[in-house]
Amino acid sequence: MENVFNFREQLIEEYSTFSRSFARIDAADIRERVQREYDQGRYWPEPLIQINPNYKRGHSVQELVREGLLHPDCADIFQVDKAEQRPQPLQLYTHQEEALAKGRQRQSYVVTTGTGSGKSLSFFIPVIDSILKGKEADAHGTPRTRAIVIYPMNALANSQLEELHKFLYGYAADQQPFTVARYTGQESSAERQNIADNPPDILLTNFMMLELILTRFDQDDRRVVEHCHGLEFLILDELHTYRG
Repeated sequence: MENVFNFREQLIEEYSTFSRSFARIDAADIRERVQREYDQGRYWPEPLIQINPNYKRGHSVQELVREGLLHPDCADIFQVDKAEQRPQPLQLYTHQEEALAKGRQRQSYVVTTGTGSGKSLSFFIPVIDSILKGKEADAHGTPRTRAIVIYPMNALANSQLEELHKFLYGYAADQQPFTVARYTGQESSAERQNIADNPPDILLTNFMMLELILTRFDQDDRRVVEHCHGLEFLILDELHTYRG
């Protein structure tokens, strides 16, 4: 496509011809009025031009591991293209590094940035780093849920679960450095019981399900809540969608 503006004009011309091909207007005054409306561009807006932001790059996860800022296992976990058998270092943006620094200091923070700039990694990297360090320090401790991530929609939880599984690619089921499970109401009774029996390090849920877990008298729900004793991270994804 050499010129997007020429392409737009061509597209509009073709659509205009198509949209008027269903009827023939014999009345001259009506035909002229319709033609005038088309000529004035009533049926399609002007082109919308937006600038695609270029976010400032920072260090890679692997560099931060070498500096001692992240757990050593993060270097293996946070790589891209692992499933394609060509793993590459995960390069961070500076706002992700800033979020990581606050997470390491146990400070609360809000990440506001554009689409595709890695908002999820801004909280998942410090969460997983903390999980790895905590499990290493408490190697013989009872498994428990250390982080809850709340989503406004199940579709977002499903998407994030898929993304996290990409980072677990290549690990045997019994050797995964961290565990994650979805508890949103989509799960079968057997899946819910398995989560209650084997608490994941990270629990993905939605705000309605979280309320049910805390208020209804269900044995599996109660056990899920009990496993969250000593919770370290409570994360609200898409924070701007909440009220009250």
